[in-house]
Amino acid sequence: MQASPIEPLEHPQRRVDQLLAHYETSHRNPTNERIHYTAIPLIMLTLLGMMYAASPWLAYAFLAASLVYYLRLGSMRFTCTMTVLSLLMLAIIQALDAAGILLGTSVAVFVIAWVFQFIGHKIEGKKPSFLEDVQYLWVGPLFVLSKLFIKLGWRW
Repeated sequence: MQASPIEPLEHPQRRVDQLLAHYETSHRNPTNERIHYTAIPLIMLTLLGMMYAASPWLAYAFLAASLVYYLRLGSMRFTCTMTVLSLLMLAIIQALDAAGILLGTSVAVFVIAWVFQFIGHKIEGKKPSFLEDVQYLWVGPLFVLSKLFIKLGWRW
């Protein structure tokens, strides 16, 4: 039997490894995975965009809290990568805001990305992990990163 592509690499008891292993159980179908590779980053960007449109400070506070959560999971590589991605997302959001299209674009793309997420889970035949525990909304981005890290041969 082949080992799961996501398995604890260095510290088998780290919370991040446990969460990723559980998350993967409802994300094995290749089509569902491909949908997630696109939809999760779009959901992250647009959620942050909607928060920024409401108040930039709300977006900053959400990012800060999210990064603290990632730090507590025990992977400096994930935390550093999410920090860089958060800064890139903020740059995109500020550009969309300056163009006057932030809120409308964020809402439209957010809804479309979620529709695709649920289509992916219908194909998979399993419910989304966040329906059993909301923290899986923060694990989803790590799942996408973990797949990239595996392709690059990086340990997290």
